[in-house]
Amino acid sequence: MLNHILSLMLLVPLLGAAICLFVDAKAARTVALAATLIDFALGIVLWNQYEVGGPRWQFQESAELFAGFSWKLGIDGIALMLIELSVFLMPICILASASIKKRVGEYMAAFLLMETLMIGVFSAQDLYLFYIMFEAGLIPMYLIIGIWGGADRIYASYKFFLYTLLGSVLMLIAMLWMVHEAGTTDIPTLMEYNFPVEAQKWLWLAFFASFAVKMPMWPVHTWLPDAHVQAPTAGSVILAGVLLKMGGYGFIRFSLPMFPEASAHFAWLVFALSMIAVVVTSLIALVQHDMKKLIAYSSVAHMAIVTVGLFAFNVQGLEGSMIVMLSHGLVSGALFLCVGVIYDRLHTREIDRYGGLSINMPKYALLFMLFTMASVGLPGTSGFVGEFLSLAGIYQVSSWVAFVAGTGVILGAAYMLYLYRRVAFGEQKNADAAAMTDLSAREVLMLAPIAAVVLWMGVYPESFLAPMRQDIATLDARLSQAKPEGDAKLTAGKPKAAAAHEEPAQHGGAH
Repeated sequence: MLNHILSLMLLVPLLGAAICLFVDAKAARTVALAATLIDFALGIVLWNQYEVGGPRWQFQESAELFAGFSWKLGIDGIALMLIELSVFLMPICILASASIKKRVGEYMAAFLLMETLMIGVFSAQDLYLFYIMFEAGLIPMYLIIGIWGGADRIYASYKFFLYTLLGSVLMLIAMLWMVHEAGTTDIPTLMEYNFPVEAQKWLWLAFFASFAVKMPMWPVHTWLPDAHVQAPTAGSVILAGVLLKMGGYGFIRFSLPMFPEASAHFAWLVFALSMIAVVVTSLIALVQHDMKKLIAYSSVAHMAIVTVGLFAFNVQGLEGSMIVMLSHGLVSGALFLCVGVIYDRLHTREIDRYGGLSINMPKYALLFMLFTMASVGLPGTSGFVGEFLSLAGIYQVSSWVAFVAGTGVILGAAYMLYLYRRVAFGEQKNADAAAMTDLSAREVLMLAPIAAVVLWMGVYPESFLAPMRQDIATLDARLSQAKPEGDAKLTAGKPKAAAAHEEPAQHGGAH
């Protein structure tokens, strides 16, 4: 089974999706929960059997489907952690979908199809297979927002679909050129192929157009608040928890290792957009009246910390970015669940309609506080580890970028604590909010596992870093040929050819 465990993890939710289309609502919920729990169990086996410090690519499978296209699967430690995040959140999303009453079978089928495609993105080792999985993921999320979303769901679903699709057209053109140039669609081979430096710049921009929208980076982030506000609760959880991480994964898997010189050359662009995103979206979050919009804008600010860390070109930055992605997937998902819990009771997301919930919903207030603190980056939670490493990494490159990115921590504390104070504390002005019941057993079952992992990651991050460390070190070695050396060298990296003619002392400094 271990030889084909990745294919099995793709097949289980796909079969579950097919069954959900032909059974009644109650059976569809049971089948969906069973399929996601089986995949979660397989994910535990995958993590347990992954050999830390072993071969770079493990659990590889390969089958030639037709000329130029292969079924190639395999993972490294980075892909492993993102697959674990996906299979962990999916059963929680099914539990969070109790309020869905119409076309339940189709809804569950869309979520299970989404799980197959997410795992496919992180495990694909063929360039075209990756692209198919990456783009096909738009379809179930488009349906989830467009059919089961809020009042403006049609507008939000079209905006989400068009933004992400248009960015990916350029990436497909770049992929076709890369295959023509390198003569292979094998991703591990392409990660070590040295493309011409001038060509790298155009290829990098083409991939950037897709990954920047997916992250999303400022200013192509405007689809995200609309999508989050209109999506059902579980849709927001999986969108923030996993789909946004595909952009970061794309940078790690394609942009950085395949185009290192171009990545260094455009580092200034990434830093500039990230700094703007941290400050601007945090200030926008501070004035929101809708809870979902506030958390959506905070997601843009947190993902900007990811891009800053990735382009720091050092181990701390890369490790920090990965931990921020994992932590944000858990914490933002949990915050959207917390919004969904009270929305199901009062059917409004207006912050001013609540207040004093710690009196009548103490269990809810306790868990909401934990996730708020994790979002702020309190030591002992997952948020602190990732942000500290990312900022430590970027400080080695530019103290100015580190300073501006660091303001995100202060502004994050401002809007999250302001939100928590207005919802959990203060006077109970509205009788309907004061009459709401505390968490049910199902809701505790949704939130408690995330709380446990947030604390686990905060107290013992090594268990999450260990599988990724070797792959991050390999990527760092690949990037060393074009590493920025500080504030003075921020705007450009050194092409490999130029680095070869440097004095030995300078060359050593670059490493």
